[in-house]
Amino acid sequence: MIEVRNLYHSYTRDNNYAVKDVSFTVDRGEILGLLGPNGAGKSTTQKVMIGLLPLQKGKVTLDGVDVRQGRKDLYEKIGISFEQPNLYKKLTGYENLKMYSRLFNGETAGPEELLKLVDLWGARDKRAEGYSKGMQQRLVFARSLVNRPRIWFLDEPTAGLDPNNARQVKDIILEKKQAGASIILSTHNMAIAEELCDRVALINSGEIVALDTPRNLKLQFGQRLVRVEYRRDGALVQDILALETEADKARLAHLLAEEDVETVHSQEATLETVFIKLTGRRLSEHVA
Repeated sequence: MIEVRNLYHSYTRDNNYAVKDVSFTVDRGEILGLLGPNGAGKSTTQKVMIGLLPLQKGKVTLDGVDVRQGRKDLYEKIGISFEQPNLYKKLTGYENLKMYSRLFNGETAGPEELLKLVDLWGARDKRAEGYSKGMQQRLVFARSLVNRPRIWFLDEPTAGLDPNNARQVKDIILEKKQAGASIILSTHNMAIAEELCDRVALINSGEIVALDTPRNLKLQFGQRLVRVEYRRDGALVQDILALETEADKARLAHLLAEEDVETVHSQEATLETVFIKLTGRRLSEHVA
């Protein structure tokens, strides 16, 4: 389990906080999405949690261990897939995984198993410097699974991947969740957050502005709309109605009863529209 309480971090060590009073938990077998534009504080939060940045204020416990203790055995349980590939470029894909596995005392997955898992077995003897960006990303993802982690940090895990490889990576994430891993997935990709995450924390300017399931966020902050298409005098007519208003509900009942209705479609809010409503920003924006 992961627990973060009242986390703050300032790169300038003053009141200019990149992360402000962030709190959340992640249970076993749960995926929590940190969703926000680039620069919103997602990666900073992750870096504090895994020890790449010092814990200045607040509390972080991973599997019941306070990260301030810096216990080596804690890192036996953690897997990390970075957005930017950080590989040994002169080593082959096989050698990268073999060398990394030697850092752990416990049981590890073999390079053959992992390379086949991400469809890189055919490139096992090729130097990582000769891999495409997508291949490098898959190798980093595979490396994060070497120690069979119970706590797994993923930063934009499908970035730069084609649809087939992205689907493959998402399936592996879901399998790991079913096996009981606690997973934090940082992304500005609304679609992957909606597809994979049990709950989502919307982050803006270092603060969590909302945290709930994707469905609950859309119901709470999005407007429920219905698009009705019907024929009148041979012409196709379209109405978009808000289910929150009595007038539009009455209009919908009238159309269904009196008009030649051909289609009725729900116009569900998206996490993008929820984020815009709460922050005035788009998820694709870069926050300075």
